[in-house]
Amino acid sequence: MTPRLWAACTLGVLVVVLIVYAALVIPWHRPPAPRADQLAALGQLPRDQVQRAQAFHSELRPGSYLSLAVGLIGALLLGLTPLGARLVSFAGRPFGDHWIAQAVLGGLLVVLVVEVITLPLAAWRHTIVVRYGISTQTWGAWAVDLAKSYAVGAVIGGLALLGFYTVTRLAPRWWWAFGALGAAALVVLLSFVLPVIVEPVFNKFTPMEQGPLRTELMSLAARDNVPVRDVLVADASRRTRAVNAYVSGFGPTRRIVVYDTMLTEATPDEVVSVTAHELGHAKRGDVLVGTIIGALGAAAAVIALYLLGSLGWLLRLAGTESMREPRSIALLLALVTLAGLAGGPVQALVSRRIEARADAHALELTGDAATFEAMQRRLGTVNLSDPDPPTWEYLMYASHPSTVERMAAARAYARGER
Repeated sequence: MTPRLWAACTLGVLVVVLIVYAALVIPWHRPPAPRADQLAALGQLPRDQVQRAQAFHSELRPGSYLSLAVGLIGALLLGLTPLGARLVSFAGRPFGDHWIAQAVLGGLLVVLVVEVITLPLAAWRHTIVVRYGISTQTWGAWAVDLAKSYAVGAVIGGLALLGFYTVTRLAPRWWWAFGALGAAALVVLLSFVLPVIVEPVFNKFTPMEQGPLRTELMSLAARDNVPVRDVLVADASRRTRAVNAYVSGFGPTRRIVVYDTMLTEATPDEVVSVTAHELGHAKRGDVLVGTIIGALGAAAAVIALYLLGSLGWLLRLAGTESMREPRSIALLLALVTLAGLAGGPVQALVSRRIEARADAHALELTGDAATFEAMQRRLGTVNLSDPDPPTWEYLMYASHPSTVERMAAARAYARGER
């Protein structure tokens, strides 16, 4: 068989494996959260708080969707016209048009252009979250965090582009196979590395002081048979008033992380309830499941890009001759952006199912539906979550069940419904 036929067959196998794996490991059946209970919970929330949350999201939507549209248009203009290829050539020109300079600097320049055109909209959103009291950041602190985010993305993206185009040069006929393996390996590596290396770039973590809460959290993890190294407190208050907690890391690096805002806003029992939810993710290996799905998806994406390279009209639009050239970077960005938009609702659905299972785990582990419901009410109030968002927005973007869904699930659990 020709390399292209091998690639098509491999892509078909990967897609089947991905679908079968997802069907087996994703909890497609979610715990009951009757709509009647949702409406009852919504009616019991303070009306002024509900109206404030809805007003907050109404003000955020125009900037968020405009940013999405501008980013998409920018990616398509760069990728489906010769403009992106010219930017890559421009970046490589001071270095004698060397392919490494084009791949790394050209790729970063293309991404930077898209980031810059959406920057004013990001600033607009920042003014809104500050006005509503969610963000505590000054413009200087916000800019520093933004620069850190760009820097981390530049390092990871630059290394990925260098690896990709190195492979295309060394194996011009079979680069899709080596590239797929490399992309899958990168996803796995980042899953292990990011919590340990990247998280400290944005937050400082200190061990929680010895006391009843720390003892309870460690006991909760032991009772759940989830090995945890430590309980850390993140200095989230330097950028937000939002509350949260999570379990981070694998094996010997796993730790419970609690926002310092959580310790001031929530009761100890509510902190335990949130931690029980996060332990549910660790217990079920949700991070590992996401990593495997991400690795399979990344491998399939590389092969799909190889096959798209046979579409001459697409390459001509982009002003390049082959996907193996760094001048195709903008085209790759455009295709990845389109794929991300198309796959977004499916990713949101999968995430909601996984989060609902973690909610059920928290209720089973603590047996305290009243505290779970109180915590969801507090999360929604402090974080200004829309308690019952519009259906279309929920289906397209919601990564978690809504506040009233989670409150309804607690009420159903209390009645013995599973």
